[in-house]
Amino acid sequence: MAKRSVKSYAKINISLNVIKKREDGYHELDSLMLPIELHDSIIIESFSKGTDNFVTVDDFSNGLIHYNLATTAINAMAEKYHFSNKFRIFIHKVIPMQAGLGGGSSNAAFTMKAVNSMLKLGASEEELIELATPLGADIPFFIPCLPSRCRGIGEKLEPIEIKNNYYVILVKPNVGCSTKEIFSILDSGEYIHPDIEIVLKALKEGDDDLLASSIGNSLEAAAMSLVPEISQIKEMLLSYGLKIVLMSGSGSTVFALSQDNKLLKKIAHQLEGKYFVEVCKVIK
Repeated sequence: MAKRSVKSYAKINISLNVIKKREDGYHELDSLMLPIELHDSIIIESFSKGTDNFVTVDDFSNGLIHYNLATTAINAMAEKYHFSNKFRIFIHKVIPMQAGLGGGSSNAAFTMKAVNSMLKLGASEEELIELATPLGADIPFFIPCLPSRCRGIGEKLEPIEIKNNYYVILVKPNVGCSTKEIFSILDSGEYIHPDIEIVLKALKEGDDDLLASSIGNSLEAAAMSLVPEISQIKEMLLSYGLKIVLMSGSGSTVFALSQDNKLLKKIAHQLEGKYFVEVCKVIK
């Protein structure tokens, strides 16, 4: 029996452009994603003999967890690499669900990397990304888990440069957002298309004013129509003097970037008890 403990990090989308809906039903995306230090903790045990994989998650809030993507990831790996080992996985959840922070996708990716290492499969990052792509749009990003431009349906990854050292405050209302429902609303109306090239330039040059004026998320208006509190949180963070403020992914978390960690912690202290609030560092 082998045992491994890993950190499973969250992400934010510093900009997200939905280009179009494809004929296969997926959406063509162009997104800038940053890993952050907020993380779940995963304990993975491998058994040479067993009948099934078991995933236990310690957060059953909202009754949403029936299974975890980690199970799907292990099954996909077993089919490709022909191993018979079974796994017992315990996930201590800190990343909230239906938050736009990629918690389930991260769990799947970090489980895949752990299994690859534990069983000495020798799979490359490229092979894991290829295997992860059909499982979920955000999973490939978490294989390298570096600031990246993600295109296609999330499988085309390109590292990006970030000059400044940022901290992030995350503020999530009690209500989450269903990704499927947000995209359904999106497809029935018009939405913004942020210029990703300008956002890349701002990040590379460390120009916070340009970054604040150029970031955008095609899904934000759809999510706000479903959860109006997202708009209220965004306005509130802006009223504190924070400039780089946006909803992450399909919501419902709103984040703000700043180089002033003390300021973010002061704001977080004022919001505690009303929302899920976390201050952490952006991983470069």
